[in-house]
Order: sequence, then C-alpha cells, then structure tokens
Amino acid sequence: MSGKKHHTLSIYDTTLRDGNQTAGISLSIADKLKIARKLGDQGITYIEGGWPTATASPDYEFFRKIAGTPAHSRCVVFGSTRRKGITCAKDPLLKLMLKCGAQRATIYGKSWDMHVREILRTSLSENLAMISETVAYLKKHMDTVFFDAEHYFDGYRHNPQYALKTLQAALDGGADCIVLCDTNGGTLPHDFLQIFRRTREALAAPLGVHTHNDTGCADANSFLAVSEGAVQVQGTINGLGERCGNANLCTIIPGLQLKYGYTLLAPERLKMLAATSVYVSEIVNVSHNSRQPYVGESAFSHKAGTHADGVRKNSFSFEHIPPEAVGNYRRFVVSDQAGTGTLLEKLKGILPKLDKKDPVVKQLLGRILDMEASGYQFEAADGSFELIVQEVLGKFREAFKLKGFRVIEEKRENGDVLSEATIKLQKGTDFEHTAAEGDGPVNALDNALRKALTQFYPSLKEVKLEDFKVRVLDEKEGTAAKVRVLIESSDGKDRWGTVGVSTNIIEASWLALIDSLEYKLMKDLKDKKVPALKKK
Repeated sequence: MSGKKHHTLSIYDTTLRDGNQTAGISLSIADKLKIARKLGDQGITYIEGGWPTATASPDYEFFRKIAGTPAHSRCVVFGSTRRKGITCAKDPLLKLMLKCGAQRATIYGKSWDMHVREILRTSLSENLAMISETVAYLKKHMDTVFFDAEHYFDGYRHNPQYALKTLQAALDGGADCIVLCDTNGGTLPHDFLQIFRRTREALAAPLGVHTHNDTGCADANSFLAVSEGAVQVQGTINGLGERCGNANLCTIIPGLQLKYGYTLLAPERLKMLAATSVYVSEIVNVSHNSRQPYVGESAFSHKAGTHADGVRKNSFSFEHIPPEAVGNYRRFVVSDQAGTGTLLEKLKGILPKLDKKDPVVKQLLGRILDMEASGYQFEAADGSFELIVQEVLGKFREAFKLKGFRVIEEKRENGDVLSEATIKLQKGTDFEHTAAEGDGPVNALDNALRKALTQFYPSLKEVKLEDFKVRVLDEKEGTAAKVRVLIESSDGKDRWGTVGVSTNIIEASWLALIDSLEYKLMKDLKDKKVPALKKK
C-alpha cells in the first residue's frame, strides 16, 4: 500500500460506449440498460451511456429509458466538439446531447495537430475555438462537463505547445476535468510518465486519463497517472474496447483500493466485482477471460504440489490478496476443496441464517462446481441458481412430468420457414399433448409449453421473454460444440435470468425455458400457493 496522502479519485466507466466498439460486440438497448444497472449497483462513479446521433438512435433511447432510475444520476452523455464553421447552438449533435436528459457530458476534441489539419481539415485556431466554445456552451446547461483530449500523447510528442493549448482552451471553457487520452494506445510507461508530469506542471487543472491497450500498458499507465495526481481514471469492465481494448477497471479498481489504499467502493461492493465481470461477459456474449487478474477463474487457482500445500498452510504464501475481497474464491484444481465465501454471499438473500458449516453448503458447492465444469454460469442466471438451492433443500413439489418434445422446421417453396413444436406433459393423472407454431424453434417451444401449462397456472401468461443469448462454449468442436443459452424473463414486476447447457441448442433452450417458468411459479408460491415445479 502506498504511503502517499490520497487525493480524491473517481472511476469513469465507458463500457457502454467504448466497450461497445469491441469487434464482434453490438449491445442492444436492453443490454445497455442491464449493464448500467449493474454498474450503478457496483458503485461506479460515472457511467458513460453513449453518443446520441439521432432521436431514433439506440444511445438516445438509452438515456430516455434510464431516466428516473437510480443509475441515471451517474450517467454521462458523450459527444464531439461543434462542427467547424457553425455555432454550438446550431450543431445538431450538441442539441441531442442537451435533449437526452443527461446532466453530465464528456466532449472529445483533437489535441494532435496532424488530426486537426488532415482529419478535421480546419485551422489550428478554429479547433481551439471549437473546444472552448463547446465546453462553455454545455456548461451553461449541464452540471458537469469533462474534456477528453483525443490523441493527446501523440499530439504532445509531435507538437507539445499546441497540445497544451487545446487543454487550456477546454479549461477556459469551464471544463471540470481534463482527460488525457492515449487513443492509439501506443505510449509506453516511461514516455507516458514524462508527458503526464510535464502536462501537470504546465497546466493548473484536475487531470484524468483514458488509455488504450495496444502495447499492453493501459493498466500500468493508468496506475502511473494516479500516482502522479490524476483525479479520474477511465476504463471498461474486462478491458473491452476497440482494437486491443481499454484500461481494465476490473484490474484498476482493486489495484487502487487494495494496493494504493484508495477507498473507491465500499468493501461489500468490491466483493461484487467478480460477479459484475462475469455478468458483463454474459451480456455482451463473449467468453469470460479465466486468466484475468483478480476476477478470472484462474486468478486464485492452485494445482496440487508445493503451491497448493503452501496456500493451505498460509494463503498469503501464494496469493497477493484474499480472493474473497473481490468476490472471487480459491480453487484447488485437482482436489475437491474450494472456498465457500462466494456461495455464501449468493445464499444470503435466499437463506440469510445459513451457517457456512451447514452440510447443505458443501452439497450446494459441489453441485454448482459440477455444473460450472460442464459449462454453466450463474452470474446472469439468478433464477436458475435459486431453483438449484431450493431443489437441494428439498422444497420442490413435482407439478408435472415431461414425457417428451419434438421440433419441426419446414422450409417452404415460397421461402417461408415454419417452426412447430409438440410437447407431451403429465400432470397427475392428466396428460397434455400440445403443439404450437412460433418464430423459430425456441419461440415455438415456448408457445407450446405455455399453451399446456397456463390452464393449470394462469400466472404464467404474465411471463415475457425479454432476451435470449446463445454462446458456443468450445468453438473447436464446430457444430458438435456445447452451447450455453441465457434467457432473461420478466413478469412486469421482477426480472430474472435462467440458463441451459447442452450440445443440442434446442435442449439447452428448453432447459432455460423450463427454469424461467419454474422460477415464476416459485415466486408465486408465497402469495398464491401455487406448487413449484420440480427440476428434471
């Protein structure tokens, strides 16, 4: 831990904007709202919501829908300086930034003279006016305005006098923080430190940093900036971002808090970090990086031998922090021993009085680890997790038995594709043999299942499938690979996630669908005395 006196420091997340520029990722409005809520719960100071370019754009709609929620107060709208040759009041994008309802804004402007001349194709003086006027215009209407100095480190290397002038222009406009951006990610720590120090000496202003990882130094450069007085660090969850990604907040936050001694998150919120990391991976539909520092599955994994023996005797012999501090846990790769801290945290909301020595904890841990080994993840599937808990506790009463299902896909001559599902269910002495069509095989299965069950459980009509994601778990297996299906459902009051895993995408979808309806019936059990369904 650093012995320095700590200054005020804020964390600025740009997963919804910069992270969304990752190749292969395209967040829907629903995805962005989920992540924003999770980041708000995590305690992130600023959440960059995106760049609204039209009233019909997803980012504009995001700000409209996030309004009135707890996360809204943390949201920041992103945009560029006014266009050359027009006033701020006539710039259509600046109008949208004001109209979207955000009270904080981040404006980026060019700090590299080459970009001013060759990309903007305007004069150096006009660029300075664009920066100062835009910041001043937004400050008249918003509580806070940050200035992102795009390509600052490249600009400083080529023309330090002009790069500094762009910062001064933003400061003259009233910017609350000047953020130095290593947009190309090409600055190594030694050069980064020198430029940051010279900038700090030349400019009396609060400085922040926004770093990219093209040389693998984004996190290191961010730490250096904080050690030199930076008051804001920008980054993304899991280091998502264009090209090689951005600074990784899942590394930076615990590093600053547990190593430097900053208080960025309450301890109970820091313990949510590993879950947030996995949750975001699930929502953006990419494989979670198991070797990621702090929050990866391998971060505190030990094989049998001297390392594992040392950890059992004294965990600090081979672990730089307690894994529980960030919501992770210790794994002994070739043994059946594993930490129970994370599981207990998950169980608190379900069984608040459960003692970690209770045999049910060990039974649950074994069940969860076995399922995770086969491809399940429960960070975004709270519904499936709670169902497993209730099953292990023996609190299910069997409400029906699945006798089988069949899905038919027919490609017709006119180009239409027909999806039809048939299911057979038994409830007591009654048998249901029902068929339904749908927009695709999963929708057909969902329709058939509801058609069979709603006559017994009318409340299932309230359930809507809000989201559906498929993840191939081992691409090398090709079409024979396992897939993980994640479904998010809502009954108008609550939302819950469920998950299914199989080498058959239809079966994986079926498992997640069943869990979705089971969870709804379990919720209703308290008030309506509806018998919950038994896991198959």
